[in-house]
Amino acid sequence: MSIRATNQADVIPLRPVPTAPGPSGAPPGEPLWRDLVGEVLRRERKAQGRTLKEMSEASRISLAYLSEVERGRKEASSEVLAAAARALGLTLADVLALAGERLVSLTAARSRTGAPGAAGGHRLARTALPARRTGPAGPMGGVLLAA
Repeated sequence: MSIRATNQADVIPLRPVPTAPGPSGAPPGEPLWRDLVGEVLRRERKAQGRTLKEMSEASRISLAYLSEVERGRKEASSEVLAAAARALGLTLADVLALAGERLVSLTAARSRTGAPGAAGGHRLARTALPARRTGPAGPMGGVLLAA
């Protein structure tokens, strides 16, 4: 075996190439957390009628980086997410709960349609926690993801 052959390694892509699009045209499998959080931030910002520039200034996050976070291209730290949430009048818990709710709805939709990766060997359980209002986003219920 040559040196060249021994130095080659298998490359595992960060986002596996989908074999076929899902029912909505989206790739099959679980959505990425950064996509869900970015979607929540963008949806909340637009619902408030605010521009990316206004949110960037209020949160003290660069406009380019904030745009990347909203588009799911960057995995933001909890400090960055908290600053973005505060700029929208939300808490970090609000943003994460909204992203969690979106994940639950997407997972439920996939399991109803029989999409690949819907069950994945994991069980999803909702806890019976009392609803709490933690910010302008409304009542937040508890969600427990169990393996």
